[in-house]
Amino acid sequence: MSSTVRERELLDNVPKKLLIGGVWREADSGARLAVEDPATGAVLAEVADGGPKEMMAALDAAADAQRSWAKSSPRLRSDLLRAAYDEVVRRADEFALLITLEMGKPLAESLGEVRYGAEFLRWFSEEAVRMGGRWNRSPEGTTRLLTMKDPAGPTLMITPWNFPLAMATRKIAPAVAAGCTMVLKPAEQTPLTSLAFAELMQSVGLPVGVLNVVPTTRAAESTSAVLQDARLRKLTFTGSTAVGKRLIEASSSNVLRVSMELGGNAPLIVCEDADIDKAVAGAMLAKMRNIGQACTAANRILVHESVADKFAGNFAAAMSAQQLGRGTETGVQVGPLIDERAREKVSGLVSSAVASGARLLTGGSARIGEGYFFEPTVLTDVGEHDITREELFGPVAPITTFCSDDDAISKANATEYGLASYVFTENISRALRVVEELEFGMVGLNQGVVSNAAAPFGGVKHSGFGREGGAEGIEEYLSTKYVGIAP
Repeated sequence: MSSTVRERELLDNVPKKLLIGGVWREADSGARLAVEDPATGAVLAEVADGGPKEMMAALDAAADAQRSWAKSSPRLRSDLLRAAYDEVVRRADEFALLITLEMGKPLAESLGEVRYGAEFLRWFSEEAVRMGGRWNRSPEGTTRLLTMKDPAGPTLMITPWNFPLAMATRKIAPAVAAGCTMVLKPAEQTPLTSLAFAELMQSVGLPVGVLNVVPTTRAAESTSAVLQDARLRKLTFTGSTAVGKRLIEASSSNVLRVSMELGGNAPLIVCEDADIDKAVAGAMLAKMRNIGQACTAANRILVHESVADKFAGNFAAAMSAQQLGRGTETGVQVGPLIDERAREKVSGLVSSAVASGARLLTGGSARIGEGYFFEPTVLTDVGEHDITREELFGPVAPITTFCSDDDAISKANATEYGLASYVFTENISRALRVVEELEFGMVGLNQGVVSNAAAPFGGVKHSGFGREGGAEGIEEYLSTKYVGIAP
């Protein structure tokens, strides 16, 4: 089967309607949303484009299903998640191709995302049967203290386009494990993967109304009424800090349980005693994962002045060796950015930095022709500039230097963001001191990837609050109830 035929067959089989109350349906308006291939600019498919009416219908379905779903056994929920894990793994190649088509990342990276996303299903299938409370006596001995965990309730989930499967499973899996029903609004650029996953959840036996999916091009309008509805009890969002702040404000009148995974501006610190080869390899992972379009991406590379030239030269060589192309092509390591707006932002920041005195070691240009490609780029001699203050979301690495550990820590922490950070050093004492002083929710020590289903993912400061994954992840979907019992 040719690749084109395989792609068309896959796209033909993906659901393209809204999922509300177990029924696949069109939007009442008949509106459709075009999904674009960022590598070519061509339309891959059109899906139903919901609005406020459909979003409210999805909440109706979730609210109707909440009571019976909350009463379901932990073992049932565990088995459903394990079955979903097995099915995602079985269909890994299909999901990887779908991700590559609508988001652009190379197939090898898409397969990595599928494995990563599947792990949340497996992890929370195991957590579902381990939710516990406690029983003890009050210090005075006058009361028995019983605590128990209840599902938080119907949850609105808003996911981004950069990891269309993993961002969905990272929220859906703990919600299923905890006994919460859901309304999922996927990113309008990448709804196909979410719709395919929702169909998979149906196929393994998830009850009607537990998971509802409404793609929409009118996100603010469509979610507004839902956020004010007293039946909604939780909001979880992954995306930009600016949008997250608006959602937090909108959720306040309903006093929703809120978890936010927002923007990042990760520093990567290379100390004077670092293993340079290890640091370069780690920086490539931290910078170029997902074409740099990740909230954990290393946007600011801080290198000790004594090793800066060596690191920059080796790193630039590694970046310049990356092959650009459509993610389905053999040997491609760097796909396109998500759309023209994203490419224009990256291009503008690079041009402005160079005009302000930054030195271009490699890359620096958009590729002419189809798709939204931008060359892997390394800049040095970057002073105070927006390119080190903003979340880049592209394959661009600005390098600056530092003269001491305190200088590195000060520069690393000089940001409103606090999601991920990275440190490379062979000195354990230095490592522990730097790690302790970094104001970030996650630190990669001598490694360029921190994400793991078994670890708590999240940030501090303007990067949000709450954690996804790990033992902490399920707590975001649970409420604690205390019962005082007379002796």
